[in-house]
Amino acid sequence: MAGPEIKAPALREFPTVPALQPDATADVKCWVASEKIQEPLGFPGKLADDWQETHDRAIGRMGELLDKYRSLKVFMDACVHCGACTDKCHYFIGTGDPKNMPVARQDLMRSVYRRYFTPAGKMFPQLVGARDLTREVLDEWYSYYWQCSECRRCSVFCPYGIDTAEITMAGREILDAVGYGQKYSNEIIGKVHRVGNNLGLPGPALIDTLSGLEEDVKDDTGCDVRYPVDEKGAEVLLVTPSADFFAEPHIESTIGYGKVFHAAGISWTFSSMASEAGNFGMFIGNYDQLHKIAQRVRQAALELGVKRIVVGECGHAWRVAYAFWNTLTGIGAGANDPFAVELQKQLDPRYKQPAHICEVTWDLIQQGRLKFDKSANDHRIVTFHDSCNVARGSRMGDYAGGQFDIPRHIIKAVANKFHDMAPETIGERTFCCGGGGGVLTDELMDIRVKGALPRMEALQRVVDDNGVNFMATICAICKAQFSKVLPYYGFKSGMVGGVHQLVSTAIQLGNEQ
Repeated sequence: MAGPEIKAPALREFPTVPALQPDATADVKCWVASEKIQEPLGFPGKLADDWQETHDRAIGRMGELLDKYRSLKVFMDACVHCGACTDKCHYFIGTGDPKNMPVARQDLMRSVYRRYFTPAGKMFPQLVGARDLTREVLDEWYSYYWQCSECRRCSVFCPYGIDTAEITMAGREILDAVGYGQKYSNEIIGKVHRVGNNLGLPGPALIDTLSGLEEDVKDDTGCDVRYPVDEKGAEVLLVTPSADFFAEPHIESTIGYGKVFHAAGISWTFSSMASEAGNFGMFIGNYDQLHKIAQRVRQAALELGVKRIVVGECGHAWRVAYAFWNTLTGIGAGANDPFAVELQKQLDPRYKQPAHICEVTWDLIQQGRLKFDKSANDHRIVTFHDSCNVARGSRMGDYAGGQFDIPRHIIKAVANKFHDMAPETIGERTFCCGGGGGVLTDELMDIRVKGALPRMEALQRVVDDNGVNFMATICAICKAQFSKVLPYYGFKSGMVGGVHQLVSTAIQLGNEQ
């Protein structure tokens, strides 16, 4: 039976606050993970039959998180309901559901926190907005905490710096702890543990795919550009999202990576052990899963003996690498276990560890080691979408804002026609694609389409004003999300692509006539 028809909301002439539509998305729920998915990750397979057991387990886990993460308690206590964040969430803008206001989404947990962890809430719950944790409240958490992409845009506007994403992560962690996990994210995490990547693509299939890619590039360029796997002694280990191995338009950026290394004469390799840059442990807020997935990269780097570790075009993967790998794995220093110390001795201290592929490419451009024919991209009028986790959770280069400048510098080095979207929709204030943070699943398509509204409005303006026909980005989830939702707004799905797709088109490999 076909589901309800999904329609994109109308583009607004001006970015006005939407009319409130209470409970408009209350019934939106993603599929719940089965016991087969939950238990291998160390989570209960399902909710306990006895509600009191589930209740006590949830409150107990909340208490553990409050003790472990001081920031979470600060966020629970600090909000003064000033309203600065209310209209900053793309899901609220697209749906009008007031519970998708960041402050209201926080209050789903804050009300329970007050009931069990504050004196006033224990004694006078109704006076302080405290409420008991019931099955209905837990269901509400499951619905609305999976209508948050953890993009952190609201935090930019919060005068107290409250990180709604961290609250969402805590909510999801509690849900997992009681056996109420999301199928999409937890199934992906299981695939990484078993196979090495989000897609469950085994090593032989990966090697075969990349071998075919070498043949295609040879036919196209006449050059023997290599896409090696598990090559010991290579200088660079490239860790990229697994979608880059076969999905469109992602694979076009993979072709670009190989051409960059080929043109610069840098030896490099993929790893079948760590064939996934993404780390959904961050999406579900679980440190143990985050750590276990990141360890695969360390193991691969040690086994292959590489000197540098580079991350491909993936937004949340770069945030995890930039912000967490140092303590999770010892890459870039931080951890002090014997394997971390060994890795730190192995990696070349002359280079940033880890580095983003855009940093590598831009450094090579500045050194004059890459040559381009910019006219090869003249059929494209380009704009750039800043991905959330790159924009608000990381940095590139050696200065604040490098994560905004470097991708644009590369685009301008390989293409003649570039126009930014409106300044209030890019950079630190960029709007989310609408599919990040574990929301990129088919049963949430309605939310994904509506959540894309602000970015589609900004894109429409630059299309109308400048004739833009290509939106570049450096995130696998953004590419997948936009490929699906662009047609709902009247754009072609092929309008989105990677920065290194543009690089691939323009780069000169030395055999051009």
